[in-house]
Amino acid sequence: MAIEQASAFGISGGDLTQVRWGALLPDIGKMGVPDRILLKPGALTEEEWVIMKKHTTNAFEMLSPIRYIRSAIDIPYCHHEKWDGSGYPRGLKGKQIPLAARIFAVVDVYDALTSDRPYRKVWTKKKALAHIRSLSGSHFDPIVLKTCLESGLLGN
Repeated sequence: MAIEQASAFGISGGDLTQVRWGALLPDIGKMGVPDRILLKPGALTEEEWVIMKKHTTNAFEMLSPIRYIRSAIDIPYCHHEKWDGSGYPRGLKGKQIPLAARIFAVVDVYDALTSDRPYRKVWTKKKALAHIRSLSGSHFDPIVLKTCLESGLLGN
């Protein structure tokens, strides 16, 4: 889905390859998060969230020495940044967030909500899409979200 969405924004060639690689690696930094947190069936404590949020920085630190994949880092490093600046790890806002990460954020949240998790049962596509729409302009870039929704790739 990330590749198709990126194509809709005119990303092509080598840049699209970087999106593909980034989309395969969004949670690679979770290798540095203990299983007791990753697999916890309930809500995380504040302390556990601090550790969990480090997965984006862990990804940056692991991948940045690999020259040929440096452009793919935007997704693993920035996919939890939010349009309104309330995300992490750096609190980027609006177009400071790389386009690939803004696109992937929509796809990632949709996938997370429509998949079973240890801490939550799967949501219906209708419920997930309603929730995602409610986050336009806060969590998500409104233009990116509109394009993703109009494409039909999110099952709407």
